[in-house]
Amino acid sequence: MIRDPEKTFGNLIDKCSIAQLCYMDKDGFPVTRAMLKPRERNGLREFYFTTNTSSEKVKALRNNPKVGIYFVDRRFFRGLSLAGTAEILEDAAVKGRIWRDGDEQYYGGGVTDPDYCVIRITVRKIRYYSDFNSTDYFVENTGISQRPHEDFS
Repeated sequence: MIRDPEKTFGNLIDKCSIAQLCYMDKDGFPVTRAMLKPRERNGLREFYFTTNTSSEKVKALRNNPKVGIYFVDRRFFRGLSLAGTAEILEDAAVKGRIWRDGDEQYYGGGVTDPDYCVIRITVRKIRYYSDFNSTDYFVENTGISQRPHEDFS
């Protein structure tokens, strides 16, 4: 049993340079995309990624916002699978907060580029893989709580 799952999981996430984002395409097939690490996270509850507004991923997420994010620690063969919903944010305040120096290489029009948006993912469920076992957690307003596998559907 993990003493402080939020700290353990947060450390795993923060050490990863990429995340795998999973969603369903327009035909209902799963798609996995490598994404740069989240620009911002609010504990384990919310994650903020940048992407192109014109991307197929944004079109798919607008149609079906259910997503998965996977982080892996290859050195110790541990992984963290998060399930939740995505929202496409295009308001200036959020875009400005998430913007970083150097982003103009991806979004030539700068922070106001219409092809720049933010994906906010709100996590509901977590599955942690370690030592060839997995443990399930639910994300609630008060934190995360461990649940048996049968409650994870």
